[in-house]
Amino acid sequence: MREFPSHGAKLQDYEAFLAIVDTGNLTQAAARLRRSLQSISRSLSALEAQLGVVLIRRTTRAAQPTEAGLAFHRRLSAAFREIALAEAELGDTAETLSGALRVAGSAYFVSHYVVPAIRDFSLQHPGVKFDLRISEEFTEPVRSGVDLMIRIGHLPPSPMKSRKIAALRCVAVASTSYVAERGRPENPADLARHACIIRTSAQDARAWTFHARDGTPRRVPVTGVFEADNAYVTMHAVLSGMGIAVMPFYHAREAVAAGLAEIVLDDFTLAPTTAHAIWPSGSRTPSRVRRFVDVLVQRLKKEVI
Repeated sequence: MREFPSHGAKLQDYEAFLAIVDTGNLTQAAARLRRSLQSISRSLSALEAQLGVVLIRRTTRAAQPTEAGLAFHRRLSAAFREIALAEAELGDTAETLSGALRVAGSAYFVSHYVVPAIRDFSLQHPGVKFDLRISEEFTEPVRSGVDLMIRIGHLPPSPMKSRKIAALRCVAVASTSYVAERGRPENPADLARHACIIRTSAQDARAWTFHARDGTPRRVPVTGVFEADNAYVTMHAVLSGMGIAVMPFYHAREAVAAGLAEIVLDDFTLAPTTAHAIWPSGSRTPSRVRRFVDVLVQRLKKEVI
């Protein structure tokens, strides 16, 4: 194990400290680094002993950095980013790309659209190793310990770099059994008489805006007895006949094709949502990140999603 000159601290001890601060506790830090909880705890204790400073205050549920720990984290994070860039630059000088590419995103989108792009990319650049992290929540890539994050929906303000990779059609959908029992809404105002499934992670979860053929917007409040923060779960609620939901069409495509669900209010349109690739800001983006995003964009142009 490599040691830094100062105090003989090991590289893995620094990595453990960074992961603890970024994730908020030792358990998640262990999961990120794929080490045991005991190993992470030993690294933190060893680093604090070597430096002679308390960096983390531990409780039963969280690990809170001290003031000294926060200052040390800022400097150490910058140093590790420079190391990563230096390694990336070395890899970029080679004829073929190499190194690890850690990608995070939601399970459904990653499995259906990112994995096929990885296959295409790997045929061209077999030296790049992919590490997929499934996450339904948006966090900045640096805090998640990844090189690239795929974000569906509204993109909050962030210093991170981003690129739009797809515009995703959104639809209102219900199961065929629900439509047979409750009927089809003919215009957005009819939703007041229907059970609506609320996807709480959507930007306008409780008010849906439809556009008539002439472009006139019709914003309608919606209510229901079922809420979920995940589109995959929301689609299963639809298939259970619990009501009408709004979601990106790719979640409903298979059920619609199989005759298990149908698009309602199809005389109206909903604003599309977007998919973005997000990566840490810096003076230079590694070529493997840039080129993989290029592959994603080109592949998704061919997909009807």
